[in-house]
Amino acid sequence: MKIIDIDIIPIYPKIADRNADQKARFFNINHRTIFKITTDNGIVGYGDARCEAPLESTVKHLIDRDPFDFINADLNSGLMGALYDTMGKYLEIPAYKLMGQKIRDRVPVAAWTRPASPEDLAKEVQRAVEEGYMIFKIHTCAYYDVYEQTRAVEEVAPPGFKMHYDFNHNRPLAAVLRILQELEKSPVVGMIEDPLVLSDVEGWRLLREKTSLPLLMHVPQLGGGQEIIRGCADAYMIGEGGVGSTLVRGFAAALANVSSVIQLTGGTLTKAMALHMGAVIPNVAHSTNLDDQYGEDVVKQRIEVAGGSSPVPKSPGLGVEVAEDALARCAANKPTVIPPTIGILHLPGGHKLYTRGFPNVASLTGFPEGNIRGIRLDVWEDDGSDKFKQILQRIEQQGPFMEK
Repeated sequence: MKIIDIDIIPIYPKIADRNADQKARFFNINHRTIFKITTDNGIVGYGDARCEAPLESTVKHLIDRDPFDFINADLNSGLMGALYDTMGKYLEIPAYKLMGQKIRDRVPVAAWTRPASPEDLAKEVQRAVEEGYMIFKIHTCAYYDVYEQTRAVEEVAPPGFKMHYDFNHNRPLAAVLRILQELEKSPVVGMIEDPLVLSDVEGWRLLREKTSLPLLMHVPQLGGGQEIIRGCADAYMIGEGGVGSTLVRGFAAALANVSSVIQLTGGTLTKAMALHMGAVIPNVAHSTNLDDQYGEDVVKQRIEVAGGSSPVPKSPGLGVEVAEDALARCAANKPTVIPPTIGILHLPGGHKLYTRGFPNVASLTGFPEGNIRGIRLDVWEDDGSDKFKQILQRIEQQGPFMEK
Protein backbone atom coordinates (compact mmCIF):
# COMPACT_ATOMS: atom_id res chain seq x y z
CA MET A 1 0.00 0.00 0.00
CA LYS A 2 1.30 3.43 -0.95
CA ILE A 3 0.05 6.97 -0.45
CA ILE A 4 -0.79 8.52 -3.81
CA ASP A 5 -2.40 11.78 -2.69
CA ILE A 6 -2.81 14.04 0.36
CA ASP A 7 -5.45 16.74 0.27
CA ILE A 8 -5.01 19.62 2.73
CA ILE A 9 -8.46 21.17 3.20
CA PRO A 10 -8.97 24.34 5.27
CA ILE A 11 -12.40 24.37 6.91
CA TYR A 12 -14.32 26.99 8.86
CA PRO A 13 -17.13 25.18 10.68
CA LYS A 14 -19.70 27.34 12.41
CA ILE A 15 -19.15 27.64 16.13
CA ALA A 16 -21.90 26.69 18.57
CA ASP A 17 -24.95 28.97 18.43
CA ARG A 18 -24.49 30.01 22.07
CA ASN A 19 -21.24 31.79 21.14
CA ALA A 20 -22.05 32.97 17.61
CA ASP A 21 -22.48 36.61 18.69
CA GLN A 22 -19.09 36.74 20.48
CA LYS A 23 -16.77 36.89 17.49
CA ALA A 24 -13.86 38.61 19.23
CA ARG A 25 -13.90 36.26 22.21
CA PHE A 26 -13.91 33.12 20.06
CA PHE A 27 -11.51 34.24 17.33
CA ASN A 28 -9.74 31.44 15.41
CA ILE A 29 -11.72 28.64 17.08
CA ASN A 30 -13.16 27.63 13.70
CA HIS A 31 -9.87 27.70 11.78
CA ARG A 32 -9.23 23.99 11.25
CA THR A 33 -7.60 21.77 8.64
CA ILE A 34 -8.71 18.38 7.34
CA PHE A 35 -6.07 16.00 5.97
CA LYS A 36 -7.34 13.44 3.44
CA ILE A 37 -5.02 10.60 2.48
CA THR A 38 -5.73 8.42 -0.55
CA THR A 39 -3.80 5.18 -1.20
CA ASP A 40 -3.20 3.13 -4.33
CA ASN A 41 -5.63 0.44 -3.11
CA GLY A 42 -8.50 2.91 -2.69
CA ILE A 43 -8.41 3.44 1.06
CA VAL A 44 -9.14 6.99 2.22
CA GLY A 45 -8.14 8.23 5.66
CA TYR A 46 -9.08 11.49 7.36
CA GLY A 47 -7.56 13.55 10.16
CA ASP A 48 -8.30 16.94 11.69
CA ALA A 49 -6.34 19.62 13.55
CA ARG A 50 -7.13 23.11 14.80
CA CYS A 51 -4.47 24.89 12.76
CA GLU A 52 -3.93 26.94 9.65
CA ALA A 53 -3.49 24.79 6.56
CA PRO A 54 0.20 23.95 6.06
CA LEU A 55 1.88 24.16 2.67
CA GLU A 56 1.56 21.13 0.41
CA SER A 57 5.35 20.97 0.30
CA THR A 58 5.34 19.89 3.95
CA VAL A 59 3.63 16.58 3.12
CA LYS A 60 5.25 15.74 -0.22
CA HIS A 61 7.72 13.37 1.43
CA LEU A 62 4.82 11.03 2.28
CA ILE A 63 3.79 10.49 -1.36
CA ASP A 64 4.65 7.03 -2.72
CA ARG A 65 5.42 5.85 0.82
CA ASP A 66 3.71 3.18 2.88
CA PRO A 67 1.62 4.80 5.68
CA PHE A 68 3.19 2.31 8.10
CA ASP A 69 6.54 4.02 7.53
CA PHE A 70 5.18 6.83 9.72
CA ILE A 71 3.69 4.89 12.62
CA ASN A 72 4.31 6.81 15.88
CA ALA A 73 5.87 9.70 13.96
CA ASP A 74 5.81 13.27 15.28
CA LEU A 75 4.09 14.95 12.36
CA ASN A 76 1.13 17.35 12.42
CA SER A 77 -1.56 15.81 14.63
CA GLY A 78 -4.18 16.05 11.89
CA LEU A 79 -1.90 14.36 9.40
CA MET A 80 -1.13 11.65 11.95
CA GLY A 81 -4.84 11.15 12.49
CA ALA A 82 -5.28 10.57 8.75
CA LEU A 83 -2.37 8.11 8.74
CA TYR A 84 -3.81 6.09 11.62
CA ASP A 85 -7.25 6.19 10.02
CA THR A 86 -5.70 4.81 6.83
CA MET A 87 -3.64 2.12 8.58
CA GLY A 88 -6.52 0.99 10.75
CA LYS A 89 -8.89 0.74 7.80
CA TYR A 90 -6.31 -1.29 5.86
CA LEU A 91 -5.90 -3.79 8.71
CA GLU A 92 -9.59 -3.54 9.70
CA ILE A 93 -8.69 -2.67 13.28
CA PRO A 94 -9.24 0.40 15.48
CA ALA A 95 -6.31 2.80 15.63
CA TYR A 96 -5.47 2.13 19.29
CA LYS A 97 -4.29 -1.38 18.36
CA LEU A 98 -1.38 0.29 16.56
CA MET A 99 -0.43 2.21 19.72
CA GLY A 100 -0.39 -0.31 22.57
CA GLN A 101 -2.46 -2.53 24.84
CA LYS A 102 -5.98 -1.27 25.46
CA ILE A 103 -6.57 -0.65 29.16
CA ARG A 104 -9.86 1.29 29.15
CA ASP A 105 -13.06 1.39 27.11
CA ARG A 106 -13.93 5.00 27.97
CA VAL A 107 -11.84 8.13 28.57
CA PRO A 108 -12.85 11.04 30.85
CA VAL A 109 -13.33 14.17 28.75
CA ALA A 110 -13.40 17.88 29.60
CA ALA A 111 -15.65 20.60 28.23
CA TRP A 112 -14.05 23.94 27.44
CA THR A 113 -14.64 27.62 26.86
CA ARG A 114 -12.62 30.78 26.39
CA PRO A 115 -12.05 33.03 29.47
CA ALA A 116 -15.51 33.99 30.73
CA SER A 117 -17.23 36.21 33.24
CA PRO A 118 -18.61 34.43 36.31
CA GLU A 119 -22.12 34.62 34.84
CA ASP A 120 -21.10 33.22 31.45
CA LEU A 121 -18.99 30.51 33.06
CA ALA A 122 -21.93 29.38 35.19
CA LYS A 123 -24.04 29.07 32.02
CA GLU A 124 -21.30 27.10 30.30
CA VAL A 125 -20.98 24.71 33.24
CA GLN A 126 -24.73 24.11 33.17
CA ARG A 127 -24.50 23.47 29.42
CA ALA A 128 -21.62 21.05 29.91
CA VAL A 129 -23.45 19.11 32.64
CA GLU A 130 -26.49 18.76 30.38
CA GLU A 131 -24.22 17.34 27.67
CA GLY A 132 -22.74 14.76 30.04
CA TYR A 133 -19.46 16.38 31.14
CA MET A 134 -18.11 16.34 34.69
CA ILE A 135 -14.83 18.19 34.02
CA PHE A 136 -14.44 21.69 32.62
CA LYS A 137 -11.24 23.38 31.45
CA ILE A 138 -10.90 27.14 31.22
CA HIS A 139 -7.97 29.54 31.07
CA THR A 140 -8.11 32.03 33.87
CA CYS A 141 -7.23 35.57 32.90
CA ALA A 142 -6.27 38.89 34.44
CA TYR A 143 -9.61 40.55 33.65
CA TYR A 144 -11.94 38.20 35.60
CA ASP A 145 -11.69 37.30 39.29
CA VAL A 146 -11.08 33.56 39.71
CA TYR A 147 -12.66 33.66 43.17
CA GLU A 148 -15.89 35.01 41.71
CA GLN A 149 -15.73 32.50 38.85
CA THR A 150 -15.36 29.67 41.36
CA ARG A 151 -18.27 30.86 43.48
CA ALA A 152 -20.44 31.04 40.35
CA VAL A 153 -19.55 27.44 39.46
CA GLU A 154 -20.26 26.26 43.01
CA GLU A 155 -23.82 27.54 42.69
CA VAL A 156 -24.65 25.43 39.62
CA ALA A 157 -22.29 22.42 39.56
CA PRO A 158 -23.49 18.97 40.66
CA PRO A 159 -21.56 16.90 43.24
CA GLY A 160 -18.30 15.60 41.80
CA PHE A 161 -18.02 18.24 39.06
CA LYS A 162 -14.46 19.61 38.79
CA MET A 163 -12.85 22.68 37.25
CA HIS A 164 -9.52 22.42 35.45
CA TYR A 165 -8.07 25.93 35.72
CA ASP A 166 -5.20 26.87 33.40
CA PHE A 167 -3.19 29.63 35.12
CA ASN A 168 -1.21 30.53 31.97
CA HIS A 169 2.35 30.00 33.36
CA ASN A 170 2.82 33.76 33.81
CA ARG A 171 3.56 34.56 37.47
CA PRO A 172 5.99 33.97 40.36
CA LEU A 173 5.34 31.92 43.47
CA ALA A 174 4.40 34.91 45.64
CA ALA A 175 1.63 35.89 43.21
CA VAL A 176 -0.06 32.50 43.18
CA LEU A 177 0.40 30.81 46.57
CA ARG A 178 -2.42 32.55 48.44
CA ILE A 179 -4.75 32.16 45.48
CA LEU A 180 -4.30 28.39 45.62
CA GLN A 181 -4.74 28.37 49.39
CA GLU A 182 -8.15 30.00 48.88
CA LEU A 183 -9.15 27.75 45.97
CA GLU A 184 -8.29 24.66 48.01
CA LYS A 185 -11.43 25.35 50.05
CA SER A 186 -13.73 24.89 47.05
CA PRO A 187 -15.18 21.47 46.23
CA VAL A 188 -15.33 22.30 42.51
CA VAL A 189 -11.62 23.03 41.94
CA GLY A 190 -9.99 19.87 40.66
CA MET A 191 -6.69 20.72 38.96
CA ILE A 192 -4.42 23.72 38.37
CA GLU A 193 -2.46 23.86 35.12
CA ASP A 194 0.70 25.98 34.84
CA PRO A 195 0.45 28.05 38.06
CA LEU A 196 4.05 29.31 37.71
CA VAL A 197 6.38 30.31 34.90
CA LEU A 198 7.58 27.08 33.32
CA SER A 199 11.28 27.78 33.85
CA ASP A 200 10.94 27.91 37.66
CA VAL A 201 11.49 24.20 38.21
CA GLU A 202 12.32 24.62 41.89
CA GLY A 203 9.28 26.85 42.40
CA TRP A 204 7.05 24.14 40.99
CA ARG A 205 8.47 21.61 43.44
CA LEU A 206 7.99 23.99 46.38
CA LEU A 207 4.44 24.87 45.34
CA ARG A 208 3.54 21.21 45.05
CA GLU A 209 4.64 20.75 48.66
CA LYS A 210 2.49 23.66 49.82
CA THR A 211 -0.82 22.92 48.07
CA SER A 212 -3.24 20.02 48.13
CA LEU A 213 -4.48 20.83 44.63
CA PRO A 214 -3.03 18.63 41.85
CA LEU A 215 -0.64 20.60 39.63
CA LEU A 216 -0.49 20.02 35.87
CA MET A 217 2.54 21.07 33.81
CA HIS A 218 2.11 21.89 30.12
CA VAL A 219 5.13 21.78 27.78
CA PRO A 220 7.88 21.02 30.33
CA GLN A 221 10.94 23.13 29.55
CA LEU A 222 13.34 20.23 30.09
CA GLY A 223 11.32 17.70 28.10
CA GLY A 224 9.33 16.15 30.93
CA GLY A 225 11.73 13.56 32.28
CA GLN A 226 13.73 15.93 34.46
CA GLU A 227 10.56 17.57 35.79
CA ILE A 228 9.16 14.16 36.73
CA ILE A 229 12.41 13.22 38.50
CA ARG A 230 12.30 16.48 40.49
CA GLY A 231 8.65 16.03 41.46
CA CYS A 232 7.46 19.28 39.88
CA ALA A 233 3.86 18.27 39.16
CA ASP A 234 1.18 15.67 39.74
CA ALA A 235 0.31 15.43 36.05
CA TYR A 236 1.84 16.38 32.69
CA MET A 237 0.15 17.57 29.51
CA ILE A 238 0.63 15.36 26.46
CA GLY A 239 -0.88 15.20 22.99
CA GLU A 240 0.44 18.25 21.15
CA GLY A 241 3.94 17.04 20.28
CA GLY A 242 3.05 14.19 17.92
CA VAL A 243 1.86 10.63 18.48
CA GLY A 244 5.31 9.21 19.23
CA SER A 245 6.13 11.87 21.80
CA THR A 246 2.66 11.61 23.32
CA LEU A 247 2.95 7.87 23.86
CA VAL A 248 6.49 8.10 25.22
CA ARG A 249 5.61 10.85 27.69
CA GLY A 250 2.39 9.17 28.72
CA PHE A 251 4.08 5.85 29.45
CA ALA A 252 7.00 7.58 31.21
CA ALA A 253 4.61 9.50 33.47
CA ALA A 254 2.78 6.28 34.29
CA LEU A 255 6.05 4.58 35.27
CA ALA A 256 6.62 7.45 37.73
CA ASN A 257 3.02 6.99 38.98
CA VAL A 258 1.95 10.48 37.95
CA SER A 259 -0.94 11.28 35.62
CA SER A 260 -1.29 12.62 32.09
CA VAL A 261 -3.83 14.95 30.52
CA ILE A 262 -4.29 14.62 26.76
CA GLN A 263 -4.88 17.89 24.93
CA LEU A 264 -5.60 17.59 21.23
CA THR A 265 -7.81 20.36 19.91
CA GLY A 266 -10.15 20.22 16.95
CA GLY A 267 -13.40 18.52 16.04
CA THR A 268 -14.74 14.99 16.28
CA LEU A 269 -11.91 13.43 14.23
CA THR A 270 -9.43 15.04 16.62
CA LYS A 271 -11.34 13.79 19.63
CA ALA A 272 -11.38 10.27 18.18
CA MET A 273 -7.58 10.35 17.81
CA ALA A 274 -7.21 11.49 21.42
CA LEU A 275 -9.54 8.73 22.64
CA HIS A 276 -7.46 6.08 20.87
CA MET A 277 -4.32 7.36 22.62
CA GLY A 278 -6.24 7.53 25.89
CA ALA A 279 -7.23 3.90 25.47
CA VAL A 280 -3.64 2.69 25.86
CA ILE A 281 -1.85 5.29 28.04
CA PRO A 282 -2.08 4.52 31.78
CA ASN A 283 -3.05 7.16 34.36
CA VAL A 284 -4.91 9.47 31.95
CA ALA A 285 -6.80 12.00 34.06
CA HIS A 286 -8.88 13.31 31.15
CA SER A 287 -8.76 14.59 27.57
CA THR A 288 -9.57 18.09 26.29
CA ASN A 289 -10.52 18.36 22.61
CA LEU A 290 -12.81 21.40 21.91
CA ASP A 291 -15.32 19.40 19.87
CA ASP A 292 -18.04 20.92 22.07
CA GLN A 293 -17.34 24.33 20.50
CA TYR A 294 -18.76 23.61 17.05
CA GLY A 295 -22.27 23.89 15.71
CA GLU A 296 -21.32 21.76 12.71
CA ASP A 297 -18.62 19.27 11.82
CA VAL A 298 -17.47 17.03 8.98
CA VAL A 299 -18.58 13.71 10.48
CA LYS A 300 -21.87 11.86 10.25
CA GLN A 301 -22.16 11.43 14.01
CA ARG A 302 -20.56 13.05 17.06
CA ILE A 303 -19.03 10.96 19.85
CA GLU A 304 -21.32 10.78 22.87
CA VAL A 305 -20.48 12.01 26.33
CA ALA A 306 -22.11 10.38 29.36
CA GLY A 307 -21.15 10.29 33.01
CA GLY A 308 -18.13 12.48 32.24
CA SER A 309 -16.50 10.19 29.68
CA SER A 310 -16.63 9.16 26.01
CA PRO A 311 -16.24 5.70 24.48
CA VAL A 312 -13.15 4.70 22.52
CA PRO A 313 -14.34 4.10 18.92
CA LYS A 314 -14.36 0.43 17.94
CA SER A 315 -14.63 0.64 14.14
CA PRO A 316 -11.51 0.47 11.92
CA GLY A 317 -9.19 3.47 11.82
CA LEU A 318 -10.32 6.42 13.89
CA GLY A 319 -13.78 4.88 13.94
CA VAL A 320 -15.82 7.89 12.81
CA GLU A 321 -17.27 8.37 9.36
CA VAL A 322 -16.73 11.57 7.39
CA ALA A 323 -19.65 13.05 5.45
CA GLU A 324 -18.26 14.48 2.23
CA ASP A 325 -21.17 16.91 1.85
CA ALA A 326 -20.54 18.27 5.36
CA LEU A 327 -16.82 18.55 4.58
CA ALA A 328 -17.59 20.52 1.42
CA ARG A 329 -19.96 22.79 3.32
CA CYS A 330 -17.41 23.55 6.05
CA ALA A 331 -14.72 24.16 3.42
CA ALA A 332 -16.99 26.61 1.62
CA ASN A 333 -17.56 28.71 4.74
CA LYS A 334 -15.63 31.95 5.10
CA PRO A 335 -13.31 32.78 8.02
CA THR A 336 -14.97 34.78 10.76
CA VAL A 337 -14.35 38.51 10.44
CA ILE A 338 -13.50 40.02 13.82
CA PRO A 339 -15.09 43.46 14.25
CA PRO A 340 -13.34 46.38 15.98
CA THR A 341 -13.61 45.82 19.72
CA ILE A 342 -13.33 47.94 22.84
CA GLY A 343 -12.51 46.46 26.23
CA ILE A 344 -14.06 48.15 29.28
CA LEU A 345 -12.14 46.98 32.33
CA HIS A 346 -13.92 47.56 35.65
CA LEU A 347 -11.46 48.11 38.51
CA PRO A 348 -11.87 48.44 42.28
CA GLY A 349 -13.15 51.84 43.38
CA GLY A 350 -15.41 52.26 40.36
CA HIS A 351 -12.72 53.09 37.81
CA LYS A 352 -13.15 52.03 34.18
CA LEU A 353 -10.20 51.44 31.86
CA TYR A 354 -10.95 51.65 28.12
CA THR A 355 -8.68 49.76 25.70
CA ARG A 356 -8.63 48.59 22.10
CA GLY A 357 -9.53 44.90 22.20
CA PHE A 358 -8.61 42.75 25.17
CA PRO A 359 -6.41 44.56 27.73
CA ASN A 360 -2.97 43.60 28.96
CA VAL A 361 -3.91 44.00 32.61
CA ALA A 362 -0.47 43.37 34.08
CA SER A 363 1.05 46.06 31.88
CA LEU A 364 -1.75 48.57 32.44
CA THR A 365 -2.14 48.11 36.21
CA GLY A 366 1.18 46.68 37.39
CA PHE A 367 -0.51 43.76 39.19
CA PRO A 368 0.11 40.10 38.23
CA GLU A 369 -2.83 38.02 37.08
CA GLY A 370 -5.20 37.05 39.88
CA ASN A 371 -4.15 39.78 42.30
CA ILE A 372 -6.99 42.28 41.72
CA ARG A 373 -10.22 41.32 43.46
CA GLY A 374 -13.53 42.09 41.78
CA ILE A 375 -12.00 42.92 38.39
CA ARG A 376 -14.15 42.25 35.32
CA LEU A 377 -14.23 43.03 31.60
CA ASP A 378 -17.05 44.08 29.30
CA VAL A 379 -16.32 43.39 25.63
CA TRP A 380 -17.93 45.93 23.30
CA GLU A 381 -17.96 44.90 19.66
CA ASP A 382 -18.61 47.59 17.07
CA ASP A 383 -22.36 48.25 17.09
CA GLY A 384 -22.28 51.12 14.60
CA SER A 385 -23.11 53.70 17.25
CA ASP A 386 -21.58 57.17 17.39
CA LYS A 387 -20.52 56.52 20.99
CA PHE A 388 -18.48 53.47 19.96
CA LYS A 389 -16.77 55.46 17.20
CA GLN A 390 -15.96 58.33 19.56
CA ILE A 391 -14.43 56.14 22.25
CA LEU A 392 -12.47 54.07 19.71
CA GLN A 393 -11.12 57.26 18.16
CA ARG A 394 -10.05 58.53 21.59
CA ILE A 395 -8.22 55.26 22.32
CA GLU A 396 -6.45 55.39 18.97
CA GLN A 397 -5.38 59.00 19.57
CA GLN A 398 -4.23 58.83 23.20
CA GLY A 399 -4.04 55.13 24.02
CA PRO A 400 -5.91 53.35 26.86
CA PHE A 401 -7.59 55.78 29.25
CA MET A 402 -9.22 55.57 32.67
CA GLU A 403 -12.41 57.18 33.91
CA LYS A 404 -14.50 57.02 37.09
